[in-house]
Amino acid sequence: MKYSLDKILNILSKVKDPETGKDLISLNAVGSLSSEENKIDFSLTLPKNNPFVKSIEKACIKILKEQLSEDLEINIKAVPKISVQKVSFGRTDDGKILPGVKNILAVASGKGGVGKSTVSVNLAIALAKQGAKVGLLDADVYGPSIPKMLGVEGERPSIKKVNGKDLIVPIEKHGIKMLSIGFFVRPEDALIWRGAMATSAINQFVKDTDWGELDYFVIDLPPGTGDIHLTIVQAMPVTAAVIVSTPQQVALADALRGVSMFKAEKIEVPVIGFIENMSWFTPEELPDNKYYIFGKNGLKELAEKMNIPLLGQIPLVQSIRESGDYGSPSALDNNSPEGNAFIELAKNVAEKIEERNATLEPTKKVEIDPNASCGA
Repeated sequence: MKYSLDKILNILSKVKDPETGKDLISLNAVGSLSSEENKIDFSLTLPKNNPFVKSIEKACIKILKEQLSEDLEINIKAVPKISVQKVSFGRTDDGKILPGVKNILAVASGKGGVGKSTVSVNLAIALAKQGAKVGLLDADVYGPSIPKMLGVEGERPSIKKVNGKDLIVPIEKHGIKMLSIGFFVRPEDALIWRGAMATSAINQFVKDTDWGELDYFVIDLPPGTGDIHLTIVQAMPVTAAVIVSTPQQVALADALRGVSMFKAEKIEVPVIGFIENMSWFTPEELPDNKYYIFGKNGLKELAEKMNIPLLGQIPLVQSIRESGDYGSPSALDNNSPEGNAFIELAKNVAEKIEERNATLEPTKKVEIDPNASCGA
């Protein structure tokens, strides 16, 4: 028999961590949950030094068998929790540009329409829910969508004076600080800007804004590879990049170009992983069904071929679209499969950034000859 994910989560919510006294669902400890015929798989994320991990695993197995079936096959993958509140610096700090920011993460895609902004917003919120201080910059100046997704359309950032200089104060919502060109133009207006005007706006959002202390500064880049991308890597030392794509073959070809840009000589920003969006379609009335509209595991196979980790697979479900349209992103919902998918993604991203910082030198700003090609 195949059991609904909601029913499984409800049962696991009765299991408590003796160390904190909280249940596993409120701790966001259950992830990668899947249910097949008489089989359940999920990951269990708890701190490395938690002495009750084994007993919690046994309690999960016991209660699931008691309330579902004694013949049930249960596979639990223990994943050590990354402490996002103690993340190390993955960049040089010259004391001039974003001195209080520990890690700068670029979220990119080779083409438009793959859900990059949706991923950026939900990733930022999911990181914040784990205790991190997070900033989000909407660098897609020609198609700013983050104000709508976060329910802050119509708001305007304030200005404050710091050491005699006027600085922009980011808008705060859902535990993150954010800035977008969408706060300064009407939603119906088209931005008809030359490249220099767009890059000037991005530089101001970076250098003339009071971002304060941040563990992660997430940058939602425009699709493709162009002036904004070069402006970002020249303006600040980018710790790492992730590439968002659908499983579709056309999208995968563009994802390759995104990787090539960050790996290009003189740029050399580490690509810590792929994020596959719209991996499968799940109808609201059939939450356990999967239909692979754009192909199955396309980005997963590309990730294995390129030896780049696949950090997460996000389903195509109506609630993700609706939550973005109404300013209440899916990552806010602890009890939904899509909310858990973004929480799991955030944990994987945090872990890979920690690995990157432990094994590679801190990044530096890129110096590029404006008359030279970077090979992207």
